[in-house]
Formats: sequence, C-alpha cells, structure tokens
Amino acid sequence: FRSLGPVDLPRADAVDLCLVGGEAGERVPVARAGHGVVEAYSRDRHARVQEALLPFRRLVCRGFAQVETVVVEGDCVAETLVRYAAESGVRSLVLGSGSFRWFHRVMSSPDVPTAVLKTTQNACNVFVVCKRRLIVKVAGHPQAGSMCRVQTVMSGTNLSIHSITHKAFAETQMSLLSDSSTEAETLSVSSGSQARCSYSASSDASAGSESSVLVHIVSGDALQAGTDVNQRYDSHSLLKKVPYGASNSSDECQSVDEVEKLRKELKETLVMYDKACDDLVHAKKKIQVLSNECSEEARKVENALRKEKILKQLAADEKAKHLEAINEVEQAKRSFTREAYSKHKAEMVGCIISLDKEKIVDAILSTSKNCRRYSKHEIELATDNFSEARKIGEGGYGNVYRCTLDHIEVAVKIIQQDSTDKTDEFLKEVEILSQLHHPNLVLLIGFCPEIGCLVYEYLENGSLEDQLLNNKKHQPLHWFLRFRIIFQVSCGLAFLHGRKPEPIVHRDLKPANILLDKNYVGKIGDAGFAKVISDLIPDWQTEYTDTIVAGTMYYMDPEYQQTGTVRPKSDLFGLGVIILQMLTGKHPNGLIVSVENAIKSRSLPYILDRTQTDWPVAEAEMLAKLGLRCTALKCRDRPDLESEVLPELEEILHRVSSIVNMRNLNSRAPSHFICPIAQGLMDDPYVAADGHTYEHHAIKDWLRKHRVSPITRCKLPNLSIIPNHSLHAAIQQWKKSQT
Repeated sequence: FRSLGPVDLPRADAVDLCLVGGEAGERVPVARAGHGVVEAYSRDRHARVQEALLPFRRLVCRGFAQVETVVVEGDCVAETLVRYAAESGVRSLVLGSGSFRWFHRVMSSPDVPTAVLKTTQNACNVFVVCKRRLIVKVAGHPQAGSMCRVQTVMSGTNLSIHSITHKAFAETQMSLLSDSSTEAETLSVSSGSQARCSYSASSDASAGSESSVLVHIVSGDALQAGTDVNQRYDSHSLLKKVPYGASNSSDECQSVDEVEKLRKELKETLVMYDKACDDLVHAKKKIQVLSNECSEEARKVENALRKEKILKQLAADEKAKHLEAINEVEQAKRSFTREAYSKHKAEMVGCIISLDKEKIVDAILSTSKNCRRYSKHEIELATDNFSEARKIGEGGYGNVYRCTLDHIEVAVKIIQQDSTDKTDEFLKEVEILSQLHHPNLVLLIGFCPEIGCLVYEYLENGSLEDQLLNNKKHQPLHWFLRFRIIFQVSCGLAFLHGRKPEPIVHRDLKPANILLDKNYVGKIGDAGFAKVISDLIPDWQTEYTDTIVAGTMYYMDPEYQQTGTVRPKSDLFGLGVIILQMLTGKHPNGLIVSVENAIKSRSLPYILDRTQTDWPVAEAEMLAKLGLRCTALKCRDRPDLESEVLPELEEILHRVSSIVNMRNLNSRAPSHFICPIAQGLMDDPYVAADGHTYEHHAIKDWLRKHRVSPITRCKLPNLSIIPNHSLHAAIQQWKKSQT
C-alpha cells in the first residue's frame, strides 16, 4: 500500500443501496413449503429489507437526487457484489471494513472488503473505510491492481464525524458476528456518468463539484434488529454525509449550518429518546412491581384457597367425629337403658329364683324325713373347719371330708366357691337325691345351703376306681364281687331311669362315682350331673340341641357328645365301659376294640384281669359281649336296660353264684364225686369207655369234639357212655348230709 492525501469522492447522480443475502429457503427448503408460504416469506423479507435500509436511505437521500434499493441474492457476498457492480455499470463502490482484532480472529475466511479488493476488476473504483482511514483502489490507474491508503481525514470536524460512523460500523459488525449466517448486506454507490476521482497530491483536481459518500456494511440479522436499532442508525446516519475533499465555501457553510442544525435536532432527539427510555424503564419497573404484587396476591389467594380447603376438610372431619360421637352417645344411652332393664329384670328373676329356692328347701325338708338341714357352724365344727386331715377326696364340684354328725359317720361334700351356677347345681342335687331312696344309690342325709354343703352316708371301701386301678392300697376284687357289683349298679341305674313321672339320666356314670360299702355293695353317687328328662326323645330319632355337654371322656355317649341329645340309653355306654373294665382291670382308652378283637380270636381269657386266676370263662365271655352291646355308637343299637340287660345280668349272676357255691362244696366233697372235666360236684355221673366217671353233659360235649380220653389222652375203643347209678346215689346221700 502507499499513502495518499485527502481524496475527493466523485459526485454521483444516483445511488444504489445494495443488500446481498442468501437465497430464500436456505434454512427451510422451498420444495417442502407451499406456494403461499413462499410468497408470504418473500413479502415479509422485502418489508424487513426496506426497514433495515431505511437509516442508510435517509443518509444518502439528502445529497443525491435518486436513491434505489437493490436486493441481490447469492451465496458469497463478495462475488455477488462484484458481479452486480460489473453487470450494472457501477463506477464507484464504497465499503465498510471491520476494525477489531477479535473480528479477524472469528472470521474463518477473508472479510467482504478484502475479498472485493482481491477479486474486483479495474472497471470501478473501490473505497474501503476502515479505522479512520480510507483505502482506495482506482479504476484505470497506471499501476493496475495497486491500492493507496489515505492516512487521516482532513479536518477535525470530519474526524469526529468519521468516528461516529466508525462506531456505527463496529456495532453493525458486532451484530453481524452474533449470527452464524453467512448473509451480509452491502451498500454501494453507482453513477450513471463516468465517475471522477482526484487526489490531493495533484494540483489540477477539481474541488467544486465532488463530495464524499460513506457507505456501510450491515449483516443479514439487522433485518430482525427491531425499531430501536433502526432509530439508532437513523439518528447517526444524519451525520454521515461529510466532505472528504475541498468544496466551495458556500456549500461548506451550508453544510456546517445544516450539520449544526442536525446536531441540535439530534441532541433534542437524544434527550427525548433518553427520557422515553427512562419512562420506559420506570414503566417496566412499575409493571414488574405490579406483576410481582399480582404474583404475590395470586400466591396469597392460592394459599387462602388451600387453607380454606384444609379448613373445610377439617370441619368435615370434625363434623363426622361429632356425628359419630352423637351416635356413640345414643348407642351408650340405648345400651345403658338395656342394661338397666336387664339389671332390673335380673333382679326380679333373682328374687323369683330365691323364692323358688326357699320353696324347694322347704319342700325338701317337708317331704324327706331322713334329710336334715345343718347349719354352717355344725359343718365347720364337724370338719375341724375343713381340715386337710379330714379330706378324703375331690368330687366333680368340690372337696369331700369325712366327719361325724349326729353320731353317724358321714361324708361332707363342699361345692367349690368358683363353680359356675354352684347354687343351682347344689339345689338340683339336693332336690333329686332327697327324693331317691334305693339300696344301690348313695343316701343323702342332710345339706347346708349357707355354704353349699351336702351330707352323704359314709361308704368304707371307697370308689370302684380305687379298687380296680389302685391295687397297692386295696386287695384285688374277687371276680364274683365284680359280677355282683355290675348287677347292683344296673339295678340302681334302672331305678333312676324308671323314676315317675320323669326319668333321670345320670350322664356321668364311671367307676369314680360308684362307691362300695363295707360289704362291697355298689352304690351310685355324685348326682351333680343328673338331668331330669321331661320330653323323652325316641332312640331312633336324632335331635340336635344346645344343651351343655356334661360327663367324662371315655364314659360319655358319643351320640350325646355330637348332638347334645340325652336319653336314658346314654348311661348304658358308661355302664358297658365299666363292665369291660371290671373284666380286664385296664384303662378305658382303646378297651372296646381290644375286647372285640379278643372275642373274635377266642383269646378273651388272655386279656382278663390277671389278679384273678379262676375266672369262669363262659360267663365272662357272656358278660363281655353284653358290655360290647351296651357300647354301641348309636342309642338305637344298644339293648334296653329294663327288658334286656337286667335279665341277662341276673342269669349270669345266678350261674356264677352256682359256680361259687359248687366250688365251696367241692372243697369238702370226696374227690371221686368231682367231675374231671367240669371240676364240680357231679349231679348225673356217667361212665365212659376209659372206665372213668364224668358229669353227663360234660362228657357228652367232650365226645362231640374228641375221640380220646379226657384223663389218659388215649384213644377210646368206643364212644358209648353208661350211667353210674351207684355213684349217683352216694352223691345224693352226701348232699343231704351236708344240709
């Protein structure tokens, strides 16, 4: 480059404001948009171009008669601008250039002025304004392609004006860099006639008719900058037409006056603009404050609504609780009323029951001559205040004490204080037992209602359970006594079932409730579970009731356990278990099945009580079969006590009694009077083929099964038997002598 003096720009007859941008549809393909969309986009783009170039149009319209706006589309701004200048015959091209270092660093390719200076031909002059300097490339210069640099603009006034232009140019360049788009807008000045350019170094340069024009480069994003930017460019553009070379004094004065006038207008405009900006700032602040207040009020309203909702929910909950409390109070009132009514009713019922009890006691005392009422003091004195030394056992409802009352040894039974319905059970037992008098029932001597005391006759040999299962303290019962006790218990049970007008069911018949006196006479005791049957249910009918089941496991009727229906035959199950226990001396658990299997396998003698060695096997088997019949699961399958059980027991007892009597006689009779088979005194002796004498029915049964002698085990020559009359006469004579 070479430095030149001040340069006078040629006077142009017409100015073209040229804007170079990318083709429409660069970011959105046109093919994808409709025809209407493209037209709307073109109209909007043209409007924004006119608005963006308005400050430059105002700048140049003051000194030029004709100003046109040209929009040229192309990908490369420099090439497009050079091509347009060549095609349109532009003689002078004025460009602005970036002057900041960061601008050159950011630019990945040469800026537009540099590219234009390199690519343009000598057809037009190129003026590049850069950092208070003017770079000129003159068309038709002798040194083609050479450029000159004007170091400084001439006057101070021009210098200051150029600085304003440079500032506007820098701001425009910044707006250019804010977008990644490659679009740029360039202002160009063209002249219809041949432009003239003179340098200050030549003396013949014309100075009167030529003036300078400053043209600025604007990025494509300035189209969207808005009204504020356009106003800023408009206010500054008024100062951009300044002279670069010498001019006529009149024009210069006119220009100075015009500049001063414009300065004043600009100053006023700036003051108004600043005031408008201040007003705008204040308005924005007020708007912000009002917006904040509105937001705060909205939050308060929202919080109030939320609190109102919560309070409504709390009120609803409290109301529900209040209603629930009212309902509970109402229910409590109704419950209290019912309880009061029930209490009053219970008191009335209690009074009635008390009167009934008094009537029962009076009836007992009036009807039973043997039943006496004892006082509490008499009972405490007789039992030494219920001393443990006098305690002999525990019943189903209390302890039993042995003592003496009225010079009679008695057993006092105290009902437990915590027993349920103890008074009712006490009076029930008193009422029942006071009316029962049988040799096989425990006799009730008296009672004491104050302490719930029953006075029974004392039985020396205790209970049947102690005799069977506690052999260490007692001698084993003889088998004959067992047969007799079974018959006696059956007689006492038949008396209870045959009571008129209503039968009595014991419901708890077991060995512990069968007591033995000093002669081993069996008596039924503990009638606390006894139940009077008013409506007798047939044995074949099954009826389910709500009766509380009473009794002891293993002795309780299974049908009674399941249905709660009690019948006289319910006691037969316990009697059958007692019969099997008397024969075997074993615990009742699994005893029924054991006896059944023994009878089926003909091994009954092996399960009989081994404390007795001379069991009558035939009679024991008859008694065992009767006991199994009594333990049938259903009442209808059990025999009748009065018509079946008692006659069969009586026959068995008669037979065992004969055996006992016979054995007593056999112990004193001569040995040849005894049958070798039956081991008893012979009534009808016969002589067999082996020469020995036997009882007629015994040898006859033997010969049906065997052909050998019962004594020698040798084969008999024949099976004939002959009566032994002489021995028969001797036996009869001996019997008479014994009686």
